[in-house]
Amino acid sequence: MRSLSYGEQRQLEIVLTLSQKRSILLLDEPTCGLSPEEAKSFTAMISGFSRDFTVLLIDHDMDVTFEIAEKVMVLHYGQLLVHGLPGEVKSNPRVQEIYMGAEE
Repeated sequence: MRSLSYGEQRQLEIVLTLSQKRSILLLDEPTCGLSPEEAKSFTAMISGFSRDFTVLLIDHDMDVTFEIAEKVMVLHYGQLLVHGLPGEVKSNPRVQEIYMGAEE
């Protein structure tokens, strides 16, 4: 395992977890510390999973979130700000203002 890159180690951890026949996979900032190439590979892997189980993703990287998620919930200071399909959430003016740096 030492010969694997950090990104490859993360992918192996996911595969080992899935081999245990879990019904839910919890991911907290899964691409943190990965190179852009590793993050892209990791995101593609997660996106390719079967829909037989649930992936709960917590991430501040909106590109990763919108790439993986079928449904998105955005919290702001612990309160639900908006939820819906990725395109709907991404185009929400308040989400853009708070998380994507849009001007008011």
